Amino acid sequence: MTDRTRILLGAIADDMTGATDLALMLAKGGMRTVQVIGPENIGLAGDADAVVVAMKSRSNPADEAVAMSLQAADALLHAGAQQLLFKYCSTFDSTDRGNIGPVADALLERTGAPIAIACPAFPATGRTLYQGHLFVNGRLLNESGMQNHPLNPMTDPDLVRVLSRQSAHKVGLVPLDVVRSGPDAIAARLASLIVNGCRLAIVDAVEDEDLRRIGETLRGAALITGGSGIALGLPDNFRASGDLAVSGGAEAVTGSGRAAILSGSCSVATNEQVARAKAAGIPAFRITPAEIADPAETAREAMAWAADQDPGHPVLIYATDSPENVEAVQARLGREQAGALVEQSFGHVARGMAHDGYGTIVVAGGETSGAVIQALGVGALRIGPEIAPGVPWTTAIGDRPLALALKSGNFGGPDFFRDALAMLDG
Repeated sequence: MTDRTRILLGAIADDMTGATDLALMLAKGGMRTVQVIGPENIGLAGDADAVVVAMKSRSNPADEAVAMSLQAADALLHAGAQQLLFKYCSTFDSTDRGNIGPVADALLERTGAPIAIACPAFPATGRTLYQGHLFVNGRLLNESGMQNHPLNPMTDPDLVRVLSRQSAHKVGLVPLDVVRSGPDAIAARLASLIVNGCRLAIVDAVEDEDLRRIGETLRGAALITGGSGIALGLPDNFRASGDLAVSGGAEAVTGSGRAAILSGSCSVATNEQVARAKAAGIPAFRITPAEIADPAETAREAMAWAADQDPGHPVLIYATDSPENVEAVQARLGREQAGALVEQSFGHVARGMAHDGYGTIVVAGGETSGAVIQALGVGALRIGPEIAPGVPWTTAIGDRPLALALKSGNFGGPDFFRDALAMLDG
């Protein structure tokens, strides 16, 4: 076993829930993993095997996302990271202007990697890649509900085509039959793509074993890009090299204080989760973007309502709505303005909850999670037990105990909110 004084894997995640999702995968693989909020907090990670830097760059202008990602990459490399992973959503959320392609291009140049794979597949959550086409629960990406995403609508399931429109480099494909032939065949295909001028390669994966084969191929790669699923095959590489000395794992999480659910996602899954929570009798307060004149005042109204509820039971504050209503609000206010009003409102709500003694908070939506974490001033998170594939409980690192569950909009079953809180009750 070798002595190690540096990070084995440094990851850059383009939103808050994606970072948590990835951190869970690495922790389950036996890596001591800490999620930090922004590169300035890497020092809070301690003696971690893997550090996941959570950014809020998925929907930013491409030049901003590139600058933020390079800052994180430089900080991780300075901390000694042996390998970099650029993590994005398993539904490849981005527009034709980026941000996946521009960030990947910049990281290729920064690391000097001859090629990087792009694999958002995550079979455990229904995300699979076949012939370069992304499926969500058996439906093509553009028929899965993602075509209605309020910020990054996905209307093309062919990821070679999508990434080619974003990247300055030629994009190739490693098809499933090559992946199934094993690591040597994958490596040979990547070498062939390099000869043909490709710097990025979409890689098919339909089952977990496909991701393990791909992961084995990536031992020693300077740069990897993908969804959380790609982390399935990475810890074993460090274990095989003797660098992963101690098996890590999820830490226990204890809820305290009052409990709340904050839901800003408008995904199909979250709409059902909100409906089920309300039907189960969880008191609910709706934030309507079209009616927000002042986010701080909206938050005060929500907190005044929450103060009147039974403190022994959770409350639900939500802006979740149907695609049709979201589209109508965006047409009236503008897509960015509508999103900003909701995020600012939830930020004010989170600060109010911290003041009022809430110690257990479930958040739905990547943008909402980012706004809540920023408002709470959380610098780093320890990874706890898994609630659903891709979603763990976490504990904020700091003086005040705070249990947080940060859920990507599309993740979790219909009763996710109740299931999450029941875990801590138990």
